[in-house]
Parts: sequence; structure tokens; C-alpha cells
Amino acid sequence: MLETLKYLIGSTGVSGFGSKSTAEEVTETCPDLRSITAIITGATSGIGAETARVLAKRGARLVLPARNLKAAEEAKARIVSEFPESEIIVMALDLSSLTSVRNFVSELESLNLPVNILINNAGKFAHEHAISEDGIEMTFATNYLGHFLLTKLLLNTMMKTAKQTGVPGRIVNVSSSIHGWFSGDMIRYIGQISRSKSQYDATRAYALSKLANVLHTKELAQRLKQVDANVTVNCVHPGIVRTRLTREREGLITDLVFFLASKLLKTIPQAAATTCYVATHPRLLNISGKYFADCNEAWTSKLGSNSNEAAKLWAASEIMVSKHAKAVFDPLSAFDYHHM
Repeated sequence: MLETLKYLIGSTGVSGFGSKSTAEEVTETCPDLRSITAIITGATSGIGAETARVLAKRGARLVLPARNLKAAEEAKARIVSEFPESEIIVMALDLSSLTSVRNFVSELESLNLPVNILINNAGKFAHEHAISEDGIEMTFATNYLGHFLLTKLLLNTMMKTAKQTGVPGRIVNVSSSIHGWFSGDMIRYIGQISRSKSQYDATRAYALSKLANVLHTKELAQRLKQVDANVTVNCVHPGIVRTRLTREREGLITDLVFFLASKLLKTIPQAAATTCYVATHPRLLNISGKYFADCNEAWTSKLGSNSNEAAKLWAASEIMVSKHAKAVFDPLSAFDYHHM
């Protein structure tokens, strides 16, 4: 009850910011970003678009990967109209396709660009059961697995950039408090819904994908620490906000739910604040493996804090993104084993 009250009145935490803080406000004291290159997925609308706008305002060069290039060009045009000096590169990327992820990284490497910040923001809520071209349930493929591979393939570039510039790299995974809604055997469940729609539940699948974002952050932070990489990774819950994430199901029920929750809703500038704070604020220079909400460190679910589950998910993910997985064996066969 107390936490809800703090949220509603916008009470600030130890960071000096809270639920009512905006992305512009939390970046007012951040270092000049004119030497920084940031990659932001899902930047064509909503939270991602506001994140891109604010980082451009602070001087960062932006790379905007998108499945819909027309929408990305329009997002770029909006930013440039407001900040004419902005340097923005639009590139093709469909996160539900592992081939597209690899092609994006290959094209990016050909540009010889540094990568200082990676914001894994794009999200999908698939109300109807669908399978990606790689045989993975679509929500999990888009929200988590594509970002897992994207991050994996960009790590060397990020570590090299950090070493050359002396500026720590930062990875931000956008999750949701909904990650706590999932319980059970996540590895087995994703295997089941990737094979058949009989056990598919849209909300549970979405919660699973957001839990995967949290666990990815936890495991990656440990791995980066082991190799003494000058790169951090943290996870954020942006808050409740109505964006295009609900675009597949508009109507009376959706409108009613958002009306009833209206007192808890954030504006898009408020929802983008935690992402921008974690991506840029000097206070978090060497902070890694944490979960943030309302620009302050927060608690994950019990499952989200489980190191064994994080390691198990990582092992399964490595199998799923293997280039030769389909040619050699069904990658989802890994889900039949509990000792991973």
C-alpha cells in the first residue's frame, strides 16, 4: 500500500527521481553524449521513440533498427525536425528472425561504428499463437531470443569500444513487472508453446518473455564480470503506459481496463525515464546486473532472482540461436531435459 502511494504521488527514491520523473529530467545532468553511439530497438513509437528523441537531444548518434523501415524513417524525421544536428542511421532488423539479426550485425560491422549503448526495448504481445521462421513462439522470439542473439553478437564491438574510449558500455534490457506473473518450468513451457498452440496463453507467454529479459540480465552481468569487461547490463520496468503494444486488440475491454488503471498510467516521457536514467546517469557507471523501476533499484520476482534458472535459460538460448541447430537436430529437444 505504501509503495502504491509513493508511486501515485511521485515520491522520489535515493536516485532523486521517481515515477513522475521524465526522460528529459533524468538526463539533464548526464555527460555530453556527442561521442556516444546508441542502438535502440523498437524506437519507431512509444517508449522507444521517446528514448531515442531524448538521447538525440543529448547529442548521441543513434542507430534505429526496425522491421518497418518506413516507420523508422518517419521516427528519424521527427527527431531531426526537432534537433537538426542529429545523426541517425536507420537499418533493417526483424527480431523474430535470427537470420535478420545476424544480417543486421554484419551490416553494422561493415560501417565500423563504435557501440556504446544497446537498449533492447522492442516488445510484442501476440494475442494469437504464432511461430517464428526459426520454430520459436513469436512473443518469446521477438521480446527475448532476438535480443539475446543481438546482444551476444554485439558484445565484442561494445567491449572493444569501451577499451578504446575508456567509457564503459551499457546494455539496457526493457522488461516489465509482469515477469513476476510467470511461475512453473519456463524452459518446458516455451518448448510446449513453440510446438503447439494447445497450451498457449498470451499473457503467460508475454510474462515468460519478460522474465527471460530479467534472467538474461542476471546471467550476462556475471559473465561480463568474469572476463573483466568494461560493459554493464541492467534491466528496467518502464511502468504502465498505453502504447502500440496493445495495437492487436483495441476495443471496449482494452479501453475499460486502461480506464480503470488510469491512475497508475504513466505518460510516455515518464515511462522512458528509467531506461534513459539507466543508460546514461553517472551514478550507475559501474552498476550491473540490477533491476530498476521508477529510476530506482527494485526487486525482481523470486524466479527472476534465481541464478540457476538464469544459467539454464542461457544454455537453452545458446542452443536455440545456434546456426546449425535445425540442420543437426530439433533445437527444442533441449527443452525435454531438466538438468540443463
